[in-house]
Amino acid sequence: MVKTKSFIRSYGLFIICAVIFLIAMEAIVDAGFVPSYIIPAPSQVYNAIIENLSSLVLVHLKMTMMEVGIGFILSVVIGVILAVAMFFSKTVEKIIYPIVLISQTIPIIALSPIFVLWFGYTIWSKVAVTFLIAFFPIVVGSYDGLRSGNPEYVDLLRSMGAKKWQIFTKYHVSNALPVFFSSLKLAIVYALIGATIGEWLGASEGLGYYSRRMSGQLNAAGVFAAITILSMTGIILFIVMSLIEKRLLRNRRS
Repeated sequence: MVKTKSFIRSYGLFIICAVIFLIAMEAIVDAGFVPSYIIPAPSQVYNAIIENLSSLVLVHLKMTMMEVGIGFILSVVIGVILAVAMFFSKTVEKIIYPIVLISQTIPIIALSPIFVLWFGYTIWSKVAVTFLIAFFPIVVGSYDGLRSGNPEYVDLLRSMGAKKWQIFTKYHVSNALPVFFSSLKLAIVYALIGATIGEWLGASEGLGYYSRRMSGQLNAAGVFAAITILSMTGIILFIVMSLIEKRLLRNRRS
């Protein structure tokens, strides 16, 4: 009951506004103020999802989630390794940090055809795009989190006989966890965006491919159906990551 009241207080107004918006859009489209081939009515989007649910979920969403999962895991592993390497070595920082920044100044749309050229229309061209988008917040967030420690605490631990690795694992890592999880929540959403962009530019399966195909057929309801599932998936992934964060950080404090 307490959790329900807390949920209503936090999101009740948003839910009411969302319902009003959907009802208004339904009325506007039905009245003919906006053509349904430009913005479909919510009921048309719902029907498009129900009619193609098996294909959307079991084929296209499954492929998109595979790309997101692989790209996200690679971004976490490589991003953390780079962050730790930069934390321990100023030389590595001077080499890697500019490269990380430069990688984000190049438009993904420009790189996607190159990944298709390298990897073909396989899953790995989409994974490459996903990784490139997702790893930036992880490596920067992890590095900044590791550096955010108080030097006075470090000096205190050294005076008590703590070794460099003990200070890193017991203090710096623990201190970086909140920033790290914030980066993970951003990265998991970015990974979904990256996979969708990759599918738009070259794929035979996936929600990005499905929305592009529906757009070519001037099927606005199909396009919005894919967008709706992508949006719901992103929200679910963000919530799951937030729950993991709360559980681990609660255990850390206890």
